[in-house]
Amino acid sequence: MKVLQGIGASPGIAIGRLFFFMGAIHPVDRQLIEDPPAEIERFEVARQASIDSLHQIYERALEEIGPKDSAIFQIHAMLLDDLDYVASVTQIIQEEHVNAEYAVYQTAMRLFDVFSSIDDDYMRQRGADVLDISKRLLRTLTGAKEQNLDEVNGQVIIAADDLMPSETIRLDQSKALAFVTREGSRHSHTAILARTMGIPAVVGLEDAFDCLADRVEVIVDGMTGEVCVEPDAETLERYIARRGQYLAACKRLAKLRDQPSITKDGMRVEITANVGSIGDVEIAVKNGAEGIGLFRSEGLYLGRNEVPTEGEQFVIYREALERMPGKRVIIRTLDLGADKRAPCLGLLREDNPAMGSRAIRYCLSHPALFCTQLRALLRASVYGHLALLIPMVTSLEEVHRTKALIEEIKRDLDNEGIPYANNYEFGVMIETPAAAMISDRLAQEVDFFSVGTNDLTQYTLATDRTNRSLSALYSPRHPAVLGLVRMAVENGRRHGVWTGVCGESATDPDLIPVFLSMGVAELSVAPPAILDVREKVRALDLTKARLDGRTKGF
Repeated sequence: MKVLQGIGASPGIAIGRLFFFMGAIHPVDRQLIEDPPAEIERFEVARQASIDSLHQIYERALEEIGPKDSAIFQIHAMLLDDLDYVASVTQIIQEEHVNAEYAVYQTAMRLFDVFSSIDDDYMRQRGADVLDISKRLLRTLTGAKEQNLDEVNGQVIIAADDLMPSETIRLDQSKALAFVTREGSRHSHTAILARTMGIPAVVGLEDAFDCLADRVEVIVDGMTGEVCVEPDAETLERYIARRGQYLAACKRLAKLRDQPSITKDGMRVEITANVGSIGDVEIAVKNGAEGIGLFRSEGLYLGRNEVPTEGEQFVIYREALERMPGKRVIIRTLDLGADKRAPCLGLLREDNPAMGSRAIRYCLSHPALFCTQLRALLRASVYGHLALLIPMVTSLEEVHRTKALIEEIKRDLDNEGIPYANNYEFGVMIETPAAAMISDRLAQEVDFFSVGTNDLTQYTLATDRTNRSLSALYSPRHPAVLGLVRMAVENGRRHGVWTGVCGESATDPDLIPVFLSMGVAELSVAPPAILDVREKVRALDLTKARLDGRTKGF
């Protein structure tokens, strides 16, 4: 037996035999051709067929996993229309008189090398996307069929160098027990899709992947990142027991779906969901969310050639509100920039994008875009309990300018006879040290605070949250971060403003009692984490937790 260590990308334990999915891009023979224009035309036909195929995959994915996670297929279709990509393939065919397959392969590997050399996770992922679209093109040009699990009897564990998003979504989920890959990270598209689909996954095995063989029995632990190859009887028995415990825990947590989130000493806290699509809202409902604590509206903009219209946005916001009757739905206004880029907005590259034109800064400098979203939100407000959330606030002026735009839109809606609700809530995110430091004044302008601990930690500690080499320095438990959170909570409470936490630390078992002891009224987490956090809250006695907190240094 061998135990391989990778990255746990999607929770769960799977036991089964490997099925090698040979999806990697392979070298292509260089063949001389006599008619470059005809070969370029053959490339163009294949390129358009590939784009059409991606549009079909997108429509299927839209139904299965929602708009946020399916947007990658729109991005891939756009990459096949990229002028640099098309020009490179065309130029190689024209100048070297070679076959289209070879030109596509050379272009793919050149661009992949360029993207892979950039020390940025987002840009490295673009390299994987280039390989994905190139593989699709090569299959179309050669007439090769896409691999699938149709001929597999029973369920298997998929092994691949790396599963591209289009390959992942097309796999027969009823036959896929788990994913195991050589490449990849927790933040790759495939990892995200695996979590959305509820399939255990271990990625990033690197050289250890070579220890795997087709049809060999393995155990995949998506929580620890371990892959046990040809497990002995004792190990198999241990993991069967662990899988049973995991499933029993899931079943136990399911009983808390409709239970209140109240500590043993009587403090009530709302446990809500962070979502990015209507599909996520449905998952939140199934997991007993007490509302939506963060609806990331930028998901509507990602992977699009055109900005979503007011009507399109209105339909999404209304549906989110209608699916949460009587419960608060906090919709964050557009938060694009930094590592989140939307082709439809034409965002400029910046040397330091995390501190550049993003979120409320971008919106206020593009008032027409911002007002379109605000109109859609106000129109949808009559269908439920809406709360508007403004991201990346650093000054009172940003709040005043946003409120002025809202009042102007209200006057326009009144003149047009379009209804809107006046009982919506208006809040700001506390995710910069500046916002925390002026929270006493901000509290006089808003109804609630939402603490984004991910960015607050990054900006407070001057530590890039995406830089793996600095991961040891990135800690939401740092006294400086917790001091700023406490400052915001206390300033809010003095003015009757409630505070929620929507960063990843809202699931930290050590920080949950700290936040509640401060007076945090809401914890917003990923939908699958709702019941686990509820169980932790219900087991708390805050009197004891305060004492424990002193000994832990919180």
